[in-house]
Amino acid sequence: MDKELEEIRRRKLRELLERRNYPDVPVHINEGNFDEFVREYPIVIIDCYADWCAPCKIVEPIIEESAKNFSGKIVFGKLNVDENRGIAMRFNIMSIPTLLIFKDGRLIKRVIGALPKDKLISVFNELII
Repeated sequence: MDKELEEIRRRKLRELLERRNYPDVPVHINEGNFDEFVREYPIVIIDCYADWCAPCKIVEPIIEESAKNFSGKIVFGKLNVDENRGIAMRFNIMSIPTLLIFKDGRLIKRVIGALPKDKLISVFNELII
């Protein structure tokens, strides 16, 4: 029992220390820092958008709010596909908004389209369970 308790304490301390370095706003990323960014944190969600995209504007406040609410657990990034066409081609992004979800630097899931807030939050919660 003491061994289990000590392990729980260590894990909680590690989580608290890691949480300090997590941004609580979406980070604007580009082709120059993309790979480093997705490898830097255990769970990363990249919002692929364009300035002219109306559905992207619907998702934007959900991503901003989620960056605060999931701080310490998930890091959110924003990637303008018009300005970063190489990344868009690399990940075969044909529709926006598209969320690219990375775990330990590997793409594990895509969410395409402007899903309702509750659906997006459900996707995010599944990542941290």
